[in-house]
Amino acid sequence: MYDRPRSNQALPCMTFDQMLERVRYEGAYPTREQAEEAVRTVLTALGRQITGGERVDLAQCLPVEAALALTAQIPSTEQLTGWGFIKDVAARTGSSPAVARWDTGAVLAVVTRLAGPDLLARILRQLPGGYALLFGQAELRQPTA
Repeated sequence: MYDRPRSNQALPCMTFDQMLERVRYEGAYPTREQAEEAVRTVLTALGRQITGGERVDLAQCLPVEAALALTAQIPSTEQLTGWGFIKDVAARTGSSPAVARWDTGAVLAVVTRLAGPDLLARILRQLPGGYALLFGQAELRQPTA
């Protein structure tokens, strides 16, 4: 009957320009163009790793231009670990792993807010180890007996 605000809700839709400004702020990029390059690079790489309903749901949370970058690539048959993801981004951009990690962190910080906690948990369950830290989350593992 009453709409009660939920904690940890996903942010309401944002435009691509607003997303770029958030990424620019998070990554301390001097220009909008650098933020846009990071967004397109990281989301394209992420699109190669996420499949199924999580891919569709994440695309729906993103501005259209960002969703197109995410879905532009066919998912890879080989899933990369978090570190493998960083090395892949670095190799594709010709940058160092440190720069690739910086770009990834800046972009995924904004993606985390747009996706919300429930979708993010589903995405992280689908991906191999090491991605939680890239999304700014704790990497929690089940104890093995």
